[in-house]
Amino acid sequence: MAGSGLPRQLFLQGVAAVFLFAFASLYTQIPGLYGTEGILPARRTLRPQGKGRWQQLWEIPTLLWEAPRLGLDTAQGLELLSLLGTLLALGALLLRRLRHPLIYLLLWAAYLSAYQVGQVFLYFQWDSLLLETGFLAVLVAPLKQPPKGRLAGALPHEDLPFWLVRWLLFRLMFASGVVKLTSRCPAWWGLTALTYHYETQCLPTPASWFAHHLPVWLHKLSVVATFLIEIAMPPLFFVPARRLRLAAFYSQVLLQVLIIITGNYNFFNLLTLVLTTALLDDKHLAAESGNSHRKKAPASFTFHQFSQWLKVVTPPTMWLGVASLTWELLRALWRWTQVWGWLQKFWAAVQLFIFGIATAALFVISLVPYSYMEPSTHGHLWTGAHRLFGAVEHLQLASSYGLFRRMTCLSGRPEVVLEGSYDGHHWTEIEFMYKPGNVSRPPPVVAPHQPRLDWQMWFAALGPHTHSPWFTSLVLCLLQGKEPVIRLIQNDMARYPFHKQPPTYVRAQRYKYWFSQPGEQGRWWRRQWVEEFFPPVSLGDPVLDTLLRQFGLQDKSPPRARSASSTLARALHWLRRQLSPLEAPTLLWGLILTVGAIRVMQALLGPQPSRWSSPAREERPAPKDSARDQAAPAPNSRSSSSQTSRRRK
Repeated sequence: MAGSGLPRQLFLQGVAAVFLFAFASLYTQIPGLYGTEGILPARRTLRPQGKGRWQQLWEIPTLLWEAPRLGLDTAQGLELLSLLGTLLALGALLLRRLRHPLIYLLLWAAYLSAYQVGQVFLYFQWDSLLLETGFLAVLVAPLKQPPKGRLAGALPHEDLPFWLVRWLLFRLMFASGVVKLTSRCPAWWGLTALTYHYETQCLPTPASWFAHHLPVWLHKLSVVATFLIEIAMPPLFFVPARRLRLAAFYSQVLLQVLIIITGNYNFFNLLTLVLTTALLDDKHLAAESGNSHRKKAPASFTFHQFSQWLKVVTPPTMWLGVASLTWELLRALWRWTQVWGWLQKFWAAVQLFIFGIATAALFVISLVPYSYMEPSTHGHLWTGAHRLFGAVEHLQLASSYGLFRRMTCLSGRPEVVLEGSYDGHHWTEIEFMYKPGNVSRPPPVVAPHQPRLDWQMWFAALGPHTHSPWFTSLVLCLLQGKEPVIRLIQNDMARYPFHKQPPTYVRAQRYKYWFSQPGEQGRWWRRQWVEEFFPPVSLGDPVLDTLLRQFGLQDKSPPRARSASSTLARALHWLRRQLSPLEAPTLLWGLILTVGAIRVMQALLGPQPSRWSSPAREERPAPKDSARDQAAPAPNSRSSSSQTSRRRK
């Protein structure tokens, strides 16, 4: 098999890029979501209960416990972590020597710390996926970077953690395909899901409108292709036949690119593309290659037949993982036998033992959430795996996945529209920056940013407001005129209709939205009023006070006063003032362009080792490394790989 040095480097760059987007996107929203004047202040989640410092840290693993020692409140500590995470990720993306396990451990710990206080706004599947991927990056990153001319397979253990990336990709894609059928959703079973998806997804793009109006037969064919890519292709991730594995790779890339074009799914699709690097090898990245995709007609079968098929096929997929992992372990052992020198052999054996145990343990842990999709298999799983998973579940080392399980809103997408009034008779709509509102405004392109309030507004519209307790807190903040929350809705305060004086009354209406028909000039949407979503309330209204008490949103413990002279707090406040005029997508795309410009300068001004350093390296070959040296990529390939990892979503 060809080496995996280049794919590992591409994977590490991609993980750094995703962390960069995730931290930067979160930073812009912290004051409105988690600040002292935010919707769900983060300080309420961290209340010391008289436990020991280390026990407290183990039960709620977040570095934000230490924020008071720096003179910061929880939200300020979260800002500091987000800024440090952004800088570390930027460094790892640009500098090869910073792609070190310690750097990725810090990135993982910082995001886990934010996740612990993020509450409902940070509980998305891609947040769990980023944490799991980030921890795998800790294992994949080399302790010492190999010379630029030798990226492939220098140490016996290096491919073992990278195999876990392939296993994670398998779990993500296979489960996402299976849950579409186990949900018994009539739209997926009837192959009509995509006739609704583009219109009803959380944040459509302009391309969604055009995709929605494609012929129905093409939508059905696309659903069949989706099932093939998500269910039939993932087992090919583990086959020895390289061409089949590459065909599976290109099918996954095709699916993710199409999703990127037709939907704003923040960094999720980019992260999935990063995972697909585990299907590549040095030989493929150094040469041109092609592929083809074939679409087939679906077979007709019932839900019962599918359930029986799933019960039969789930255990073999686990054993497929066991067999593939065993093969990787045997390959690692064989490479260990090729190591020369007793000291080098001993050190390689220590590393192989540690990484082998870690890889096997993470694989066993991952079997528990993977088996959720088939209850019978889950119940018969080894009890030791359940105990091991339960011991580390709070660290988010492995999660269950299953995207687009059901097609909701088959009769039109529900939207919650907030309204404000000064007299209770004349109401003005409060328009959000990203979610549908004004029927004449085109859907925006906001990825890789995730506007977390807009996303939760989509989920809130699916049920009564009592299912989304945070919504009552949002209404209260608007009545109080809290600027950090208003900036989540309209970053430009002048565009907020109540920027001069907060509204006296706030209410919310539920509408049904549909894409406009071709030929309707100046309109992207049609809408129809459905019902009142939240009753008109004002400050001091008994209804509002009752809801706040019912959901535990009344703040009975005001924040402790912090010293205004804290240099760190003043620096964070100053930086916030400088960046607040920028909209989050502008900030993220500014980072992307900056990274691109720096990479171009590195390529133009960097040394050219191919003429002078390569001969020197060739003068001292070692027999044990000859095969690997032949598979080593050209030095200038790192520039192209870094550009690939930064493909926008």
